Amino acid sequence: MVMKDVLRLIISLVMLTSVQMTTVWAQNYPNKPIRMLVGFATGGSTDIVARLVGQKISEQLGQPIIVENRSGAAGSIAIEKVTASSPDGYTLLMLAGSQVVQASMVRKLPYDLVRDLAPVSLVVTGPVVMVVHPSVPADTVEKLIAYARSQPGKLSYASDGVAGVQHLAGELFKMMAKVDIVHVPFKGGSEGPVAVAAGQVQIGVPSITGALPLMASGKLRALAVSSMKRASSLPSVPTLHESGLSGYDFSSWQGLAAPAGLPKALVARLNAAVSKAVNTSDVRETLSKQGREVDTGTPEQFATFIRNEMAKNDRLIKFVGLKVE
Repeated sequence: MVMKDVLRLIISLVMLTSVQMTTVWAQNYPNKPIRMLVGFATGGSTDIVARLVGQKISEQLGQPIIVENRSGAAGSIAIEKVTASSPDGYTLLMLAGSQVVQASMVRKLPYDLVRDLAPVSLVVTGPVVMVVHPSVPADTVEKLIAYARSQPGKLSYASDGVAGVQHLAGELFKMMAKVDIVHVPFKGGSEGPVAVAAGQVQIGVPSITGALPLMASGKLRALAVSSMKRASSLPSVPTLHESGLSGYDFSSWQGLAAPAGLPKALVARLNAAVSKAVNTSDVRETLSKQGREVDTGTPEQFATFIRNEMAKNDRLIKFVGLKVE
């Protein structure tokens, strides 16, 4: 009994010392510049978010945040670099929703998103907006569904490419609404809404910023946004969830992550910095003008969000019949 009591005392002291050391480490963090990796080229949506938010987080933490663009392999190079880094809080990742889609498309990746990353916080979401050509006899989602069902295979929708956010948002609409409409992929985000405005395609699901000028000129009619909540830049436009497709929620997004094994105290420190950084009026206004919504939360909520996104992507890819490598 005496020996067991001694062992328990030693274990307790070791655990207490470990907690105290981690606490001191978190209090002294950071004491040098932090790298934030982005898996895409400079000027892209994830890069823009990383630089805007990184600057604000830097002001919170008192150390520079250096954004490094490691583009290639659909964003997997940056993730691999981060997962191979030391979990000390000095290498971070601005993770994008498209990188999670890739995890459903490519089975043999050198990492596992759930196992090898420590989620810190969701940062922003970017809903798309469902639009139609003015000649389409539907001013609500309900009417569009009825119109599409009346002539299966006759209507088409535009996207910015196969397996992108717009494509998968359109396929989720097809799956939930039980309609047969044809996917027409275009190159780049601007070609799709222009094609809808020209009457070449009846339906589009472009980014809000890509659709706004054509909506303002009356060349596109907005029916709904793809997020669960209404977009701050289009407050009068309902969501697909409100419009009869209960539970519909599909957007592009960016969130902050770190290598797995990052101490919880540092995760909490970074999470608090993200929340303070982006929940300011100037950042919210800047992001709203870009068609994005601030959407932060706890690390646990972000972890659940990633798992849910992966499950949703798996279902959609199976529904579409996309080839999984």
